[in-house]
Amino acid sequence: MVPRSGRVWWKAALVLPAGIAAAHIAPAATWLPGVRLLLCPRLSGAGRSRHIALTFDDGPDPASTPRFLDALDALGVRATFFVLGEHVVRHPGLVRETVRRGHELAVHGWTHDRPWRPAPARDAEEVARTVRAVHDISGHRPQWYRPPYGILTSGRWLAARRSGLRPVLWSAWGKDWTADATPASVRALVAADLRDGGTVLLHDSDRVAAPGCWRSTLGALPALVEGCREAGLTVGPLRDHEPTGPAAASAAAGGR
Repeated sequence: MVPRSGRVWWKAALVLPAGIAAAHIAPAATWLPGVRLLLCPRLSGAGRSRHIALTFDDGPDPASTPRFLDALDALGVRATFFVLGEHVVRHPGLVRETVRRGHELAVHGWTHDRPWRPAPARDAEEVARTVRAVHDISGHRPQWYRPPYGILTSGRWLAARRSGLRPVLWSAWGKDWTADATPASVRALVAADLRDGGTVLLHDSDRVAAPGCWRSTLGALPALVEGCREAGLTVGPLRDHEPTGPAAASAAAGGR
């Protein structure tokens, strides 16, 4: 028979790791659109009325990002690019060109990995390292953070806050990373969830997606922007997306 003290330690040995794992992954439930929109509208990128925030993940990529910069120039639109630190340091010229054209840079992480195991020290270092790289190369300090795959663990949330970043996910996406994505499908999926004051997630690279899928995103851009404008919505980066007015400013200050 196992002594009572032994049974207590045995139970603790099982419960403690389970509790740590639950605390680590629980915030990732915000990946679910229903949960996020209901409980965390600001995390969904809810912003000021009549404005849509246009965002791109996974760059900078010299094979595709310049094409997006040209397309956005032609449309007269600025956007927010959530960049990966390891590619920022490899392509500093492209980073500077993105900023020169009036776009905003934000942090997507150092690499595009899945955070299944708790690693708060690593999360903090990688987010801070990306912030430093973006600031050193572009001269601008980022203010937004979107974790890879939209999986916001407790460690990644704390890492963002420690680096002075505000986590933000999205309210509409085009599922443009898939092999069967087309310009029409990307536009239709975004339109299905697009709402006043929403944030759109797209990708300007195929490094962690189906090869060439960025072409569907690029092809969808003109119709997406035109559709927003026809609906009386302006399109721009997250930096222009904050709600306006005294009450909204007070709420935003409290949410930080």
